[in-house]
Amino acid sequence: MKSTNRKKPGKDFATVVGRALRRAGQAARKTARVHGTPIYVWQDGKVVAKKP
Repeated sequence: MKSTNRKKPGKDFATVVGRALRRAGQAARKTARVHGTPIYVWQDGKVVAKKP
């Protein structure tokens, strides 16, 4: 049986993953704004809380 998992032309794995991560970040910032909680990011070798 042949695999039906085929790549779409012009879209490599890194591009697809990058877009998915950006969408996830946007959703996380939106949720944090709604609930008034900070977003934690890695900055200058430390974990820092930032307002969304």
